[in-house]
Amino acid sequence: MIEKIEALLAEIEQLQVSTPEEVEAARVRYLSKKGIISSLMDDFRNVPTERKREVGMRVNALKQTATERLQQLKELFVQNGSSGKENDLSRTAYPVPLGTRHPLSIVREEICDIFKRLGFSIAEGPEVEDDWHVFSSLNFADDHPARDMQDTFFIQHDPQIVLRTHTSSVQTRVMETTAPPIRIICPGRVYRNEAISYRAHCFFHQVEALYIDEGVSFADLKQALFFFAREMFGAETKIRLRPSYFPFTEPSAEMDISCNICGGKGCPFCKHTGWVEILGCGMVDPNVLENCGIDSRKYTGYALGMGIERITNLKYQVKDLRMFSENDLRFLEQFRSAY
Repeated sequence: MIEKIEALLAEIEQLQVSTPEEVEAARVRYLSKKGIISSLMDDFRNVPTERKREVGMRVNALKQTATERLQQLKELFVQNGSSGKENDLSRTAYPVPLGTRHPLSIVREEICDIFKRLGFSIAEGPEVEDDWHVFSSLNFADDHPARDMQDTFFIQHDPQIVLRTHTSSVQTRVMETTAPPIRIICPGRVYRNEAISYRAHCFFHQVEALYIDEGVSFADLKQALFFFAREMFGAETKIRLRPSYFPFTEPSAEMDISCNICGGKGCPFCKHTGWVEILGCGMVDPNVLENCGIDSRKYTGYALGMGIERITNLKYQVKDLRMFSENDLRFLEQFRSAY
């Protein structure tokens, strides 16, 4: 048996291969479970007791030599940059370009980061929703225009199932299952049955915020909005609140910021008013709290919501909403270093 081991040792030391496939074939021949060296281990039981020590040492040395030799051959191909395969002549000679962040993703994360610093956490929910969470729980009347087919996508054969028109449905789900205090932001995609143009689309993205606790006031809402506007658009940004109406908040307001293009002096972008509307907000209507099982005599809260596309337009002066969903690389590559 020692003669056989010596012969194998010499064979392995002189082993030559020309491709990585031959290296693998040699590994299988010598070191696999059914290889030559494993068969020597099986024959080891027939070695006389007085010679087991010597034979065992030689078998182990053979295995170690085979392992080292095959590793050397393998590394030789790696160092030479050879894979043993023909080069792919159809592959481009230029480096493959890296991808870029989508501008809506950049702005969404920036908005969420600002509210996270105020103690808000992220909540998400389904895009296919029921009428209760999208409309009824939020104080929408049965004849409210938002329920009309012109505004809402209804699932066929079931008028109670819709594609959510706002992420407020996430807020109602959280209020139903979570005891105050509640402090959440709800980013996501929403759908409305509108004609697609440079200023409107059948789907877009929102971020809404909700804060419910004892003693929450409109002053808390105003301070949060002021902080957000300055963090998002710069320390010189001013805000103003105009009275408005939403079914789920009372009182309600729309917030404008000083135009970040002209600095409030007036330009075509702000229609020479010096102000640009960016979001709606207000104190949560007591009926909404009661609908979700929260005692409106004990708790108050505020809510606000904004379109991510709208904020992105303000930051990057994108004039056509359709560009966000057309996957035009010439447009997307402009945001390679934006975040």
